[in-house]
Amino acid sequence: MWTPDKLAKVDVLGANLQAIMDGFGSFSLIASRVLLDSGLGTEKDGVAHFQKDKWYPLNPFLKAFERITKEFGAYTLRQVGSAIPKNALFPPSVINIDTALQAVDVAYHMNHAIGGKALFSPQTGQMLEGIGHYGFERVAGKKQIVSKCDTPYPCGFDEGILLAMAQRFEPTATLVHSTAGCRSRGADYCTYTINWR
Repeated sequence: MWTPDKLAKVDVLGANLQAIMDGFGSFSLIASRVLLDSGLGTEKDGVAHFQKDKWYPLNPFLKAFERITKEFGAYTLRQVGSAIPKNALFPPSVINIDTALQAVDVAYHMNHAIGGKALFSPQTGQMLEGIGHYGFERVAGKKQIVSKCDTPYPCGFDEGILLAMAQRFEPTATLVHSTAGCRSRGADYCTYTINWR
């Protein structure tokens, strides 16, 4: 189980803060308030400003997600998650649904750091631990991928990221969150099944 103590040294790349702004669409002033109230960015004319290439503490970012969950619900979390592929760094090898969903874990680690060092280096291919994973398992003989996620992020956010990445290459893709286990109910991970025609 993720606790603030376990995540105290983890940072998130500022480009990811933009996903919260984008997820709120035309209600970006509300998103700004959520970020600022969580201690992220600086205020200028009522709007949150941040540097996309700067590291920000992860715990306040997660607090923003807690507030979004309580006040705006799962739909907004999915919208924020679906904005991640537009703002986060992804490796250039993403060319189809398989490489896209495999790349989610790589990109996730590229966009998080401990002690100012990104948890994935594209130059060396080295991945460091400390924030969980977005799993990838292609189901043989089917247009189906299963992703087991043990990240500290809320389910709706993960759903938005995975579905947005899948639909980039397979517009008919759908996602089902398994009811057999869920981190929000004490499970170690959530299981998402992505299907397409």
